[in-house]
Amino acid sequence: MRSEWLETTLGGFVRLQRGHDLTASEQQPGQYPVMGSAGQNGSHNIAKAQGPGVVVGRSGASMGRVHYSEIDYWPHNTCLYVTDFQGNNPRFAYYVLSSLDLAGYNSGSAQPSLNRNYIYGMPLRIPSRAEQDLIVQVLSALDDRIALLRETNTTLEAMAQALFKSWFVDFDPVHANAGTRAATLPAELQALFPSTFSETPQGPVPAGWNYVSLKEATDIFDSKRIPLAGQERAKRKGPYPYYGAAALMDWVDDYIFDGIYLLMGEDGSVADANGYPITQYVWGKIWVNNHAHVLQGRNGISTEHLMLALKGVNIQPFMTGAVQAKLSQSNMWRIQFLMPTQSVASAFADLIAPMFAKIRDNSEQAQTLATLRDTLLPRLISGQLRLPDAEAAVAEAGA
Repeated sequence: MRSEWLETTLGGFVRLQRGHDLTASEQQPGQYPVMGSAGQNGSHNIAKAQGPGVVVGRSGASMGRVHYSEIDYWPHNTCLYVTDFQGNNPRFAYYVLSSLDLAGYNSGSAQPSLNRNYIYGMPLRIPSRAEQDLIVQVLSALDDRIALLRETNTTLEAMAQALFKSWFVDFDPVHANAGTRAATLPAELQALFPSTFSETPQGPVPAGWNYVSLKEATDIFDSKRIPLAGQERAKRKGPYPYYGAAALMDWVDDYIFDGIYLLMGEDGSVADANGYPITQYVWGKIWVNNHAHVLQGRNGISTEHLMLALKGVNIQPFMTGAVQAKLSQSNMWRIQFLMPTQSVASAFADLIAPMFAKIRDNSEQAQTLATLRDTLLPRLISGQLRLPDAEAAVAEAGA
């Protein structure tokens, strides 16, 4: 199969151009994604490039990262973008560029930078357009399945968040018992709620509920965390996810925790631009470094309930640090948590448990498919793997 492929260079495969300047003040709401070095960064009412399109991070920490836009888009000046696919399948070009070590072609000094002239000479072997199309069918089947699983999870979490808001923010069942709103819950659930409110310093809450320190609703396991430096992680590659303050950082050969946890940023990546905490819902056998608090719900509060509640808390008043943001454990306990009756907390946990079980299952399926895609991709686009074998692997995975 490989002998049928054309020997060329990256510059003979696609042509690249620097993206276009667009300041935050110039950016206007619109239908066209703004594609930068880290992927989509908002939208704009004007497109500068036709889709489908491919961009490559040009500078900064995301230099060399490759992103794809199905529709017309604005390529930002932090990236290079393909202006001419030269007859090649755009999505195949995306896969090829994604497989290359573009980050290793740094032409900058203090700031990492990617120069198209540095990478144009990279040797490539490229199949015919017909074979490119077949390869894209195989890989895009995996990508589409992964995207569907992630979209489903977004919908499931939104459903859980809407239920949380109805019960614990808008107090809809209490208002229904008071006769000011229509009841929407089954009678046995509706009966768990009172029909009156009590006054608290934080405002009215359902009778029998009260605000407590977050500590009353949370178990914390920070003493078990262990940081691993990058060099050490490189020597200890394995099957267990290694988490930092804001994201999955690596895979290592051992684990510290086993269960369902909520990670909440402690150092550095603590809050988003609106002041809401950066959290990660994680499960199974995992390793966590010392930049994230490791939490579980307690006193009848499920870990999922805890997560949904914290997503709506502005934590800026509890953060310290001028250079690097920090949310200490003592400051975290100053956050107030609305504690319902045990019967309401238990009923809520039971209602959302199937949603989050499905979220976990979908996430694991997506990870399995992503691993399969990442295994197939370099072998397919280099001609080392026959298409029938790849198609059989995808069919076996159920994509």
